[in-house]
Amino acid sequence: MTQFLGRGWKFPIQVDPATGRIRMSEYEEDVEEAIRIILRTAKGERVMQPEFGCKIRDYVFRGTDRSTLQLMADEIKDALRSWEPRIEDIEVKVTRHPDEGGTLFIHIQYVVRRTNNLFNRVYPFYLYEGTG
Repeated sequence: MTQFLGRGWKFPIQVDPATGRIRMSEYEEDVEEAIRIILRTAKGERVMQPEFGCKIRDYVFRGTDRSTLQLMADEIKDALRSWEPRIEDIEVKVTRHPDEGGTLFIHIQYVVRRTNNLFNRVYPFYLYEGTG
């Protein structure tokens, strides 16, 4: 399973105080961290891999009507399909925070291919700086 699900640096990067080494994440934790990296990386941000990432930041000033939320969900789903081969059956829904207009919730459901385990994650997305 390790070969397929992998092992990588913990995200955000952390140093183990006991060993002085970079902490590692493995298996499903590594998959979850890879998803966060995809969501937080804007396309064009990585010079050597400009297509990597997701264009959700492009939606910051577009409002939060139903069609925009669906466009965001489609963009996220496409990015995850392109950049995270360890998952399948990806479902994405973007909703508004009921009390804070500047916060959206990204609901992601996926299955890890190797283990067939189902995961549900919710990631906040802040439309305005300083709201998170």
